[in-house]
Amino acid sequence: MKKFTLNLKKCVFISSCIALCIFSGFNFPDDQTLFIQNLLIKYYDNDAHKKDLKRFEINVTNDGFCRYRKIYNNGKQELFAFNLSSFKTMDYYGSSTKGELYLRTKRDDVIVQTRNDKKGDIDSMGTYLVIPLKNIEITDLNALSESFQKFNAALVAQK
Repeated sequence: MKKFTLNLKKCVFISSCIALCIFSGFNFPDDQTLFIQNLLIKYYDNDAHKKDLKRFEINVTNDGFCRYRKIYNNGKQELFAFNLSSFKTMDYYGSSTKGELYLRTKRDDVIVQTRNDKKGDIDSMGTYLVIPLKNIEITDLNALSESFQKFNAALVAQK
């Protein structure tokens, strides 16, 4: 009976060590998407639209879509969306107090939709998405860039 108990303890210990090693070594996509989304929302600059903006939405999904939606006081809506597998690079123009984040894609992969506009509803494609940010530190920008690159690599590897 002692031998059985000792073997059982060894099996449980080894199994828990293996499980710990496996789960601690991987970054799950959920973590990357939440990190990217929370960082963009935290540092978003509401003042960039001079009070015309009623609200905004930034959403990064588990299947790799980044969506940025602006709803204005007059009812006009703008939606920008792209798949992170087509992400190319990230550029930030400005200072740590105020600037614009450019998310660039490999081709015309950014879907641009305008609704309830005086000129009519417009659907087009673009090569970049601009998000106004404020009070962001260089370390946060670097972490954001690294997260985009990691998530992009994971999406490309899945294909």
